[in-house]
Amino acid sequence: MTYEQALEKIHSLLSLGSRPGLDRMRKFMDRLGNPQNNLCYIHVAGTNGKGSVCAMLSSVLVAAGYKTGLFISPYITDFRERIQINNRMIDKEVLAQAVEETFPVLEQLRSEGTVITEFEYVNALQFYIHSRERCDVVVLETGMGGLLDCTNIIPPPLCAIITTIGLDHTAVLGDTLEEIAVQKCGIIKEDSAVVASAQCKEVMAVIEKTARERRVPLMQSQSVSAEVLRADLRGTLFRSNGAELQIRLAGAHQLDNAKAVLAALQYLRLNDLLSITDASVRNGLFAAANPARLQLLRDDPIVLLDGAHNPNGAEALRAALRSFLQGKRLFAVNGMLADKDIDSVIGLFDGMFDSVFTVPVDNPRAISAQQLAEKWTAHCSRVQVCGDPGQGVELAIESAKASDGAAVIFGSLYLAGEILSTR
Repeated sequence: MTYEQALEKIHSLLSLGSRPGLDRMRKFMDRLGNPQNNLCYIHVAGTNGKGSVCAMLSSVLVAAGYKTGLFISPYITDFRERIQINNRMIDKEVLAQAVEETFPVLEQLRSEGTVITEFEYVNALQFYIHSRERCDVVVLETGMGGLLDCTNIIPPPLCAIITTIGLDHTAVLGDTLEEIAVQKCGIIKEDSAVVASAQCKEVMAVIEKTARERRVPLMQSQSVSAEVLRADLRGTLFRSNGAELQIRLAGAHQLDNAKAVLAALQYLRLNDLLSITDASVRNGLFAAANPARLQLLRDDPIVLLDGAHNPNGAEALRAALRSFLQGKRLFAVNGMLADKDIDSVIGLFDGMFDSVFTVPVDNPRAISAQQLAEKWTAHCSRVQVCGDPGQGVELAIESAKASDGAAVIFGSLYLAGEILSTR
């Protein structure tokens, strides 16, 4: 089987949508010999920050000499970003072989009435590949939620991390922060531990209650000291417990993510679960990268790319723009999916942009550029509909050049993927 044929098989499952629940996944993995039980994990759930936390953790573990598996979603430009070993995408041949060996099992289950979705299958592939490659640790990002997310068939992880929780996927996870938090906290298991990022009071109460019920230690990122020495669009230099550390992910929210990582590492080191030196922490944090998270694409003029697509992400982007680009004229390129809380997201940028260029996103769930423009008119006096993302970016850059301003591209990781794939 070729790599292209393997991708075809995987993508043929997309029409099945997403269906929470673990029974199908357990049945499938049982047929594959339960490879997930051969691995150690750090399990990460939350609304925002999961990808960056996973990237930092993986980078530190690789620097410490561990053979580290990484599973994230969605990908930006290459499908294999989702399944990595030592921060490198798996070879095309490895993916093709894994699909060739496992897809017949999926088809057999389908003939028996058990239909496996695309996300379930991709997750099964990463378990299969990471087990076969004998990874020491796997940094595992949930897809949606936690309790019924198909990643949650693993044994108790070394620790779980709950990043910032906000309102997203409400149709599936619940209408309130407390309901969503209950779902996210489903990854907290007995005989493990949990680290919580900064949370609102209601969410932290759910995390604390779950930790008590499961009898697991709870660490909070807020307990980690972090004195900012320098912060700009290239990242943050900070001092923590006497050590100078640097992350090349910009924004105060990324410092919060780094504090969650440091809290987890502190627990793992103090309990002799992993052997990680101070140098590994320093080098790993500095090497960590996560595309489309306040990514600086160019300096002259400044062009930023961010995947912000929900209110929490938009708040983080707004704070970064106010912090780093105060006084500059800002020109937005915006494309979004129709099932997101579009009104709340764009409302957070009321009056911030000199112009907004709305663009289509190559996804069946996308809102049209015209419909999106109509929503923006209440928040910006100059809104222009563009035929494709390239046109929007070109116009925003021209406008930024003419006024010594900055272009800001945001609204969807799918849009970010389109932009990065054409660079």
